[in-house]
Amino acid sequence: MRDKPFLVGISGGSASGKTSFLNALKERFSEKQLCIVSQDNYYKLAFEHQLDENGHINFDLPECVDLDAFAEDLSRLHKNETIYRHEYRFQHKNQKGDLLTFNPAPIIVCEGLFIFYYERIFKQFDLKIFISAEEEIALERRLKRDVAERNINEDFVLYQWKNHVLPSYRKYLLPFMAQADLIINNNTHFNNSLQVISDFLYNKQSISQEG
Repeated sequence: MRDKPFLVGISGGSASGKTSFLNALKERFSEKQLCIVSQDNYYKLAFEHQLDENGHINFDLPECVDLDAFAEDLSRLHKNETIYRHEYRFQHKNQKGDLLTFNPAPIIVCEGLFIFYYERIFKQFDLKIFISAEEEIALERRLKRDVAERNINEDFVLYQWKNHVLPSYRKYLLPFMAQADLIINNNTHFNNSLQVISDFLYNKQSISQEG
């Protein structure tokens, strides 16, 4: 392994397809080749979050995430150190999940909503990727996910979308899309982009192992 791993940041709005893209990317590499770290595991406990004017927790604010801890852990991985983090459970927002282990690898992929917004994280990336989807398509995906997987009432999903998700996207994500090295339009599929990025990263990790 070379002195420092190659760091990739992947951001994009809610339900743009980040998780699907990461899962597909993960299948193409071994754990020794690639490490994925998600902002989701850095959410603060629910009682620390801000309430909106109607008394609902707004999870779509940078303040809800311990971005300093995220930046520090990413820096440690960049130095080839192993990090540990409790899994965040959206269904049990005040309970710590299993302890996860993240080992350094030639390629480290970091994903999350606010990773481009927060400079301490943003400036660490060697490659910045933004995944985009039309708002109507993203809303349809979020409805399917939150109703089926998180057991959230459809009306409340729509409330969050209008009052939390879209305002946050337009304020904290969209302004930084132009600073990405690559923008993936994921309205239908990301197959071509996945192939290009996989080939690029495979070449990077091969070079780093030789170096």
